[in-house]
Parts: sequence; structure tokens; C-alpha cells
Amino acid sequence: MYALALATDYDGTLAENGIVSDETRAALGRLKETGRKLIMVTGRELADLESVFPELGIFDKVVAENGALVYTPASKEERILAPAPPAEFVDRLMMRKIAPLSMGRSVVATREPNETIVLEVIKDLGLELEIIFNKGAVMVLPSGVNKATGLAAALEDLGLSAHNVVGIGDAENDHAFLRAVGFGVAVANALPKVRETAGHVTNGARGAGVRELIEGLISHDAALLDTARQRIEIGADDGSGAVMHLS
Repeated sequence: MYALALATDYDGTLAENGIVSDETRAALGRLKETGRKLIMVTGRELADLESVFPELGIFDKVVAENGALVYTPASKEERILAPAPPAEFVDRLMMRKIAPLSMGRSVVATREPNETIVLEVIKDLGLELEIIFNKGAVMVLPSGVNKATGLAAALEDLGLSAHNVVGIGDAENDHAFLRAVGFGVAVANALPKVRETAGHVTNGARGAGVRELIEGLISHDAALLDTARQRIEIGADDGSGAVMHLS
């Protein structure tokens, strides 16, 4: 068995309008029964995620806040991977009456077109923060924190290699982790650039696409992965160029 884990985005991938269908929940259960691990990789804050998907216990790990937090449902343990947002930054956004505005352990989130004001505040305060987009959502995190870094921490906890992980997503913030796994998949409704990043695009959209991938993994496993092997960066040569290895 080559695919040892499935890493899936939530909104627009696993869920439609924030809701996961009964059919998709059942498919996740069937994959879990094969002995594979399930990892959710989402931009959502943990409390928000738990409110819309109380069945988080089926997942072995949850990477939340776009890579800033790793949560283990079985033990309820939270591992924070990035510092809290600077208080002055949050205060300044509130003074500018940014809405909506929410704060997680590390992430600060709003919606387009508020990114213009957010960027102004980051520059004014001289902060090393990045703006990450997700189909209209605007997330602010410390530089270098993304879904790929969060997934790497989760895989370290599980003792798994990214080479044996299948990832599936749909939006701008999924590029990083889809490039980091052994086999990246985009659902049919994914943004065009995300479909280009992925090694495979499902016929189905959102949950239907996830179910399609799960059934393929259960039925074909290595044969499915061989259809679109990706290259994973494993180091750099003397000229600082990337050294690639087939996953």
C-alpha cells in the first residue's frame, strides 16, 4: 500500500457551503477502515471548524489556521506552530473598523477587499506578516506559515512521509500542500491554477470529487498514484537549485 494517508482541505473540497454530506462522511469512514490516516488541512479556526463539523474525531490530525495549529482529535491536544498575532496589529485593524474580523491562536482573518487596509497596517507597523487568499477569505499569518508547513508537522507526529500522502484541495491556499505531497489532486471546482498545480483533477466537484478519489484509493492504490507521480523537493544543489526526486 503506497498511499498511507489522505490530506484534505475542508471548504470547497470536503464540504459544500460548509457542510459535509452523509455520503462523504461514509466514504471517509471506509478509507479509515483500510488502515490509512486521515488529515484535514484547513484555513478555518479550530472552534469554527468544530461547530460545523463535530465529527472531527474521524481524523487523525487536523491542521487548522492555514498551518499555524495542529490538533489531535483523539487526545484534544493542540500544538501551536506560530506566534499569536501582534496586539498592536489587531488593535489597529479594529480602529480601522475592519469587518468581518476574527482572531485564532495565530491567524487573523477577514474578507476581500479588506486586504488593502490590512497591507497598509502591516507596512505601517513594519511587521513580517503574510496575506494569504482563499476564495474571498483573507488570512494573515507570520511569514513562512502555510498549509505545507502545518502538514509537515502533522506528518512528523504520525511518523509518515509526504511521499505516501495524497492531498486534495481547491483554492489558492492549497497550492503549497498539494506541491508537498506525493500525489496532489484538485476537485473539479478548483481554481484553474490549482488544477494546474495538481497531478490529477477529479470528475466530481467538492464532496463528490473526494469520494471519487477515496474509491480510487481503495480500489487501485498504487496504480492510481502511478498515473501522475509528482516530484517533491528534497534539497538543493551547490548552485542553490532545487534537487527533485520522484515521489
